[in-house]
Amino acid sequence: MNHSGDPLLDQYFLKKLDGLVLNARAALKGDMGGNRKSRSKGTSIEFSDFREYVVGDDFRRIDWNAYARFERLFVKLFMEEREASITVYVDLSGSMDWGRPNKGRLAKQLAAVFVYIALANLDRVSVMGIRDDVSTYLPYFSGKQGFWKALKFIDELEFGGKTSLSNSIKRYACIKPGGISILITDLFSKDGYQEGLRYLQYQKQEITLVHIMAPWELEPELSGNLRLIDVEDGKAKEIVVTSQVLKAYKKTVDEFLKEVGTFCYTRGINYIPINSAVTVERVVFENLVKFGLVR
Repeated sequence: MNHSGDPLLDQYFLKKLDGLVLNARAALKGDMGGNRKSRSKGTSIEFSDFREYVVGDDFRRIDWNAYARFERLFVKLFMEEREASITVYVDLSGSMDWGRPNKGRLAKQLAAVFVYIALANLDRVSVMGIRDDVSTYLPYFSGKQGFWKALKFIDELEFGGKTSLSNSIKRYACIKPGGISILITDLFSKDGYQEGLRYLQYQKQEITLVHIMAPWELEPELSGNLRLIDVEDGKAKEIVVTSQVLKAYKKTVDEFLKEVGTFCYTRGINYIPINSAVTVERVVFENLVKFGLVR
């Protein structure tokens, strides 16, 4: 739930997203008019079919000759353009609802961004919030008119409890083979992340892992005697924070980030580490563009 009262994305920012395309590498198939190119079929001037126009379709695709004959609007489906099935997963664990700025809010904003771009390019998209005890699922839909329903769904997602990431993905994933899976998480999972990503690859998914961490998780400003409480299971631990402890912590974090990056790189998974202090606009137009996920 959005407790700030501010909209996840404003109209001014949404206008900036128009024209962006998800640049996944999957060879995608389908029978509707997504703006994603297949690797082997036709050229952009060849079309293979029509479907009836729906609100949100590009009006430049309307076939006016068909309208003159049938008095109904149809859009052309080009041979090299195929709809993608995109699933956006949001980690709903309690640790995501933490940090200043809040990790969960940025995760919701990015989920909404991916949905908007997918719908603008005539792809099909679904959204799933996952944690151990529940999954919240918005089934596949298409057409820009569905964005506001999706935005409300995303805004109302609630964080809490634990997420065993790999187990939750294998248990709840509702995916179509050959599609795109985007996972937004802080990777705080006791069962790791590797098996979940391997499972998605087994399902022939093109995967993007968006890894969000809060500033204090990357560079904690702590000292002295402290009692740390796990936000997911409530367990407490007494520690004494010294400069040596902070140095060891930073080394562990750096090694973990390197491990995740290597795991993803060797398997062709898009890995995008994000600091929650970065605004969603900068994430999109700097990080996502830099890593080649959008263009």
